[in-house]
Amino acid sequence: MHDDRTLVEARLKRVLDERIRPAVYPASVPLDVAVWHAPGEPVPVAEGLAAEPSPTAVGERWGAPWGTSWFRVTGTVPKEWAGRTVEAILDLGFDENMPGFQCEGLVYRPDGTPVKGLNPRNQWVRIAAPAEGGEEVRLHIEAASNPVILDYHPFLPTQLGDKETAGSEPQYTLARMDLAVFDETVWQLVIDFEVLGELMRELPEDSGRRYDIVRAVGRALDAVDLQDVNGSAAAARARLEGVLSTPAEPSAHRISAVGHAHIDSAWLWPLRETVRKVARTTSNMTALIEDEPDFVFAMSQAQQWAWIKEHRPEVWAKVKKAVADGRFAPAGGMWVESDTNMPGSEAMARQFVHGKRFFLDEFGVENDEAWLPDTFGFAAGLPQIIKAAGSKWLLTQKISWSRTNRFPHHTFNWEGIDGTRIFTHFPPVDTYNCSMKGSEIAHAAKNFKDKGVARHSLAPTGWGDGGGGTTREMIAKAARLRDLEGSATVRWETPEQFFEKAEAEYPNAPVWVGELYLELHRATLTSQAGTKQGNRRSEHLLREAELWAATAAVRCDAFSYPYQELDRIWKTVLLHQFHDILPGSSIAWVHREARATYAALAEELTGIIEAAQRALAGEGGEDLVFNSTPHTCHGVPAGGARPAVTDGQAAITPRAEGGFVLDNGLLRVEIDGRGLVVSAYDIAADRETVAPGTAANLPQLHADFPNMWDAWDVDEFYRNTVTDLTDADEVVAGEGTSVRIVRTFGASRMTQILSLAPGSRRLDIDTEVDWHETEKFLKLAFPLDIHAERYASETQFGHFYRPTHTNTSWEAAKFEACNHRFVHVEEPGWGVALVNDSTYGHDVTRAVRTEDAGTTTTVRVSLLRAPRFPDPETDQGVHRFRHALVPGATIGDAVREGYRVNLPERRVRGGSEVAPLITVDNDAVVVTAVKLADDGSGDVVVRFHEAHGGRARATLTAGFEVGSVTVTDLLERPLADAVTPEWTGGAIAVKLRPFELVTLRLTRG
Repeated sequence: MHDDRTLVEARLKRVLDERIRPAVYPASVPLDVAVWHAPGEPVPVAEGLAAEPSPTAVGERWGAPWGTSWFRVTGTVPKEWAGRTVEAILDLGFDENMPGFQCEGLVYRPDGTPVKGLNPRNQWVRIAAPAEGGEEVRLHIEAASNPVILDYHPFLPTQLGDKETAGSEPQYTLARMDLAVFDETVWQLVIDFEVLGELMRELPEDSGRRYDIVRAVGRALDAVDLQDVNGSAAAARARLEGVLSTPAEPSAHRISAVGHAHIDSAWLWPLRETVRKVARTTSNMTALIEDEPDFVFAMSQAQQWAWIKEHRPEVWAKVKKAVADGRFAPAGGMWVESDTNMPGSEAMARQFVHGKRFFLDEFGVENDEAWLPDTFGFAAGLPQIIKAAGSKWLLTQKISWSRTNRFPHHTFNWEGIDGTRIFTHFPPVDTYNCSMKGSEIAHAAKNFKDKGVARHSLAPTGWGDGGGGTTREMIAKAARLRDLEGSATVRWETPEQFFEKAEAEYPNAPVWVGELYLELHRATLTSQAGTKQGNRRSEHLLREAELWAATAAVRCDAFSYPYQELDRIWKTVLLHQFHDILPGSSIAWVHREARATYAALAEELTGIIEAAQRALAGEGGEDLVFNSTPHTCHGVPAGGARPAVTDGQAAITPRAEGGFVLDNGLLRVEIDGRGLVVSAYDIAADRETVAPGTAANLPQLHADFPNMWDAWDVDEFYRNTVTDLTDADEVVAGEGTSVRIVRTFGASRMTQILSLAPGSRRLDIDTEVDWHETEKFLKLAFPLDIHAERYASETQFGHFYRPTHTNTSWEAAKFEACNHRFVHVEEPGWGVALVNDSTYGHDVTRAVRTEDAGTTTTVRVSLLRAPRFPDPETDQGVHRFRHALVPGATIGDAVREGYRVNLPERRVRGGSEVAPLITVDNDAVVVTAVKLADDGSGDVVVRFHEAHGGRARATLTAGFEVGSVTVTDLLERPLADAVTPEWTGGAIAVKLRPFELVTLRLTRG
């Protein structure tokens, strides 16, 4: 037989496009349209419904950037349509290729009942099925004219990312407002042809199954009367029944589809718009659940659920019913789908505390899975946190975006720094917006790396980011793919159902140890420095507020613990850790609001701290120092207050070659006439820190124009060009034992204060940059005379080692990485720490010197970038950073100094010393939280971990009478299998494995 496959495929495409799809709506009449444009920000639904609109028509322009327009559409179903299915087609001017990234709408009935969302792939509203004829139609559309930021030519700078700069030019043209007859038989024929056509193209060209489909499609096309598609559709469908009913092979890959609509809590739109995006999508999904008995939908991010509850109670009622029916699944158990690299230990824990508690309180649902499809890599401390929250599974898809190395598994056990393992799945469909296309389903089956030992994978199915979620077309395709020869099988299942099956079939899944590093989006560790500083400052202010408020509540009868205030503030900080806010990849509007929010939170938290400390200090004139760090500092115990003791002296003298020498008997630091550190000498160890012939505290400027994803990416070629900023306008002695350095470069100015305090083994580096560069990357380099094959960087509840070499492509790809408060480089017996108060990105390289064959290990901290998309003014303005170089530092020193630089002492006048609420007798055991229990019982909760990477024994001593001691999970619930530590009075003996995390709940006697 002649091969006419390509002829049939081309015929199918044209007939579908030009005849069959248009016949889905064979008759239509226009609706009358009127519009009211809301002034300013969105108005309440009642106000939008009550507003008096003005007449408009299809073809009219509408929608200033970020505006809201209320359309009213009215009409009458023609009498001759009686017995037919009638729908309204409401096209606001959509581009079907951009679901989620342009205008959107939510349809209401006149009484304010939400009907469903409108999106580029979801423009219909069911009016009657069947119609009686003569029905009056009146609908209202709350339409958001969100501008297109990421266009067909992506990453071009635009002022549309902030309402203050976006202008008022209408963005959209009203395209279609009709009542139409919906022919379901033709619609079903479209789905039949699409499923078979897409499957046909994925099968081998010499496959018998492919030719079975070719012949059946040809026969069905022969049955289509091109002048009467509606009259012949049933006959065409009949000719496809055979190929659509042939069952799948028993060995076929099995896909668990779950309805999904990945909605970024902010990205190319502000937070307030996400509230509405969630309302539109959940309206769509609850309506679809009512129509489709097999369909299940999952939504993560408790914050988004809370927004529905607060802002859209009418939608919330439908959501609650769907959850109760088991059709709408709360997923993930986190407050938002956060970044996981940069949030601190407690913040990462609280993501699960607040997320899981919301779902438990509202629905009685306990989430076993962490759901993070789009997060930009995963810190090595995360598995223990997931387990400590009472969860056991993780899903992500983003690692498939890695540019250099292909991850070797799709289903595996992920092992964290403490040895905890979490069963993890990467959907091989390689998208969290699966649309049930044949190419996607085939890719999932072919791509799955665990063939032969497992055959289940998950496919998050639906348009995200406000694109409306799952569509009826996707559900219809899934129904045909349930058991179809040549295809993977598809079932609608919840995440829990998928993970139970996947774990049961793969009990000995392979293990991946350490971080899940995304080989992409590395610049998110630096972009939008103001947002990152706000996060770090908020995390440490919250630590202080909880510590001192708990201490005051226990010690002072008149002080009340601010439960509600702290709960609200934590949720706000957690929201801003969303994976496009904290990483700096959102529009200007988002970061402008974030900076204002952080400032307000800092003021409120400072007020809580000061009130608690005043209550504790009492009346008197003694200068008390409050120490919020987990280690004794200047004679003040951790969590206590007393007068500080500072030993030693420090001196500054001119340097013969120019510059200055700082000396306190522990360190001798030489700063040359360029303001660079040419020596940092550890006197006790008789050891030089700075590599010979180099200089530390060296600012370096790179060109920074990545191939794409400007705010997200820094490409390795940025290193090919570098300018050392060695010219100084000013190098002078400053206050005390300090040196002030001023540099100008480009349009920017850098001012640094280098200081050495008495009794300190660290050189403090305070940097202010008035930054006005474009597409540049600013780093601060510290070449160290250390031979090290690996280095440590702090992560949640511990630290993680990375190699300094590039032996393989896996190491070479980590040319920019994340740290929290410190980076530590060491050779046996001696090390150096570089600590910071607000930066995350860094790189570490090594070189062998020709002069003496010694090794130079260079640590560079990333300070600022200047990408132009999506915020063309990223980081322009003044920034302040604090770093400290700590020669001779052990890991323990790095931990301690990292806390000290982030938690400076507070001085309060008072009359009495404050004893700590909790003391620990081993510096390796670090307390990350002291607080009162969230349930208002007054119990004291203490969270701590082993921080040095070894085993530790310690005694925790409570500064109050203890009634009982309970080991709990992060949600402060007793752990059934935990061994209660031995305790006598207020002394509790604990034993910890490396990096082990423990939460204790202490009742007060």
